[in-house]
Amino acid sequence: MDFVQAVKSCLTQYATFSGRAPRSEYWWFFLFQLLVMVAASMIGDVVYALASLALLLPALAVGTRRLHDIGRTGWWQLLLLTGIGFLVLLFWWVQPSADEGNAHGEPFAA
Repeated sequence: MDFVQAVKSCLTQYATFSGRAPRSEYWWFFLFQLLVMVAASMIGDVVYALASLALLLPALAVGTRRLHDIGRTGWWQLLLLTGIGFLVLLFWWVQPSADEGNAHGEPFAA
């Protein structure tokens, strides 16, 4: 998946928390989000706040789908609230896709 496809996929599935997202989709959208945030911060605080708000839901959705792709539940993103939990999530987000799981992207059965 290339940059444009990943951004289109994430923005069209902006509130879809089921399914799976490959590493490329997640990281290309992460780069897009970073570029938008840098550009918005150069324009002004209000634009930055609006851009952050607009990209929050798609970022959470693609993060959830990425966690589903490695066999975890999207609720693990709550670790972001702890600060140090970002390192755990970063480790999981860079993992290769798991072969198991169902077509709906639900987490694996224990």
